[in-house]
Amino acid sequence: MTQRVDLATVMDRLAIDAVVTGYAVAVDDGAWTDYRALFTADGRADYRTAGGIEGPADEVARWLSQTMLLFPVRQHLIVNRRLDFQDLGGYPGDRARVRADYMNPMRLVSGPDTAGSGDAGSNGRPTAPNFVSGGRYAFDLRRTDGGWRIQDVTVHEKWRNVPDPLTAR
Repeated sequence: MTQRVDLATVMDRLAIDAVVTGYAVAVDDGAWTDYRALFTADGRADYRTAGGIEGPADEVARWLSQTMLLFPVRQHLIVNRRLDFQDLGGYPGDRARVRADYMNPMRLVSGPDTAGSGDAGSNGRPTAPNFVSGGRYAFDLRRTDGGWRIQDVTVHEKWRNVPDPLTAR
């Protein structure tokens, strides 16, 4: 490869990293317009292994916007990113695949039965026990006129930890 191709590949890597980070931030912040903008027009998401749905990004964003109301505090940690570009005879193409591990701690909505059960939430009331899950994301991305976008993301949940509500008090 030439220096020009090497530089373009580095720029692509940085742009793809920004998309993956943008994905985590959009979900954590509940920024569903930003979430949708990360996908191609025909983009899809699959959350079935985590108890969710699979479908077009718009439909999944609507589902997430309601489901995530249960978890007012979220913080995705996406690590160990492995990026592979489509190979066009030694040159990168317009498709890429990212495999990245995640850990996702979340706090459940506090309620009257959770008083005194943990740390104070942003409203000063105690919050329910942590819900933590981990696994691997599979992102398939495509270069578009607007930059790199997610064509498909699949969650492969490997584990979750939900404290027993009887022992969490």
